[in-house]
Amino acid sequence: MRYFIVDAFTREAFGGNPAGVVLLGQDGKFPSDELMRQVAAELRYSETSFIQQNGPAEFTIRYFTPTSEVDLCGHATIASFGVLRQEGIVSDGTLCLNHTLAGDLEVKIGGQVMMQMATGRLVEKTVDSDRLHQIMAGSSSKSLIWPDLPIEIITTGLPDIIMPVSSVEALNALSPDMAALAEFSRELDVVGVHAMTLTDDGYTAHVRNFGPLYGVPEESATGTANAALTHYLSRQGLITAPCDCRFLQGEAMNRPSVVATALHQDGSIWVGGDSCIIAVGDLLGSE
Repeated sequence: MRYFIVDAFTREAFGGNPAGVVLLGQDGKFPSDELMRQVAAELRYSETSFIQQNGPAEFTIRYFTPTSEVDLCGHATIASFGVLRQEGIVSDGTLCLNHTLAGDLEVKIGGQVMMQMATGRLVEKTVDSDRLHQIMAGSSSKSLIWPDLPIEIITTGLPDIIMPVSSVEALNALSPDMAALAEFSRELDVVGVHAMTLTDDGYTAHVRNFGPLYGVPEESATGTANAALTHYLSRQGLITAPCDCRFLQGEAMNRPSVVATALHQDGSIWVGGDSCIIAVGDLLGSE
């Protein structure tokens, strides 16, 4: 099996969000679940994708963290199709079908890789905003001012808490209590918190994403959460379809990432961006 290390949501090496990508061998069969988990643990990225080709533009992708399989991973999908394009397996202008445990998703190959997300929806659960704000302020010595926008749980495949903050300075001052946030996320059955502040500097918003429940204290680029944010902004009347959005993420981690989303007239949401392959190798001793 051939593997790739790919930075997703960036054009430059050592930016964006890194993922492992594994192209399966000639027989196209997935190895055992345990082997895929072991490979993901060896590569040590938050997610590693394993790609099976079913047809000229049809694929099945499975996603593993170092500890378990997950239904879908946005940045690993962008990385996967970036590899498929680089390897000449797909070309610009191709519309691909990606079978995942979260459902079948279309992926457009063009200037950027863009994937269709599940229809956005509000998760009808009450979020204790005072408790969440206390958790997210954590050890910060700065007084954080919260804007007059609701905190909501939104899903486009994976549920996230969308939490507005008042400014980029307030966003950067967040210092969550990770243990408390993991418990809060467990109680609400969400991936984590996607904090955002609206800007007028060429980006729709600056964002930070925290998912300690799944072993990711902070993530430098999150496709699914920014798709959820796009649905949130539409719900609040802050954007109107058709609309293209650009979200800047990862600044606090020194891994700046630009996540693109598109809200179409029919309400569908696409998310994507660029990717950069930084290493290629062969997995030896694998099945």
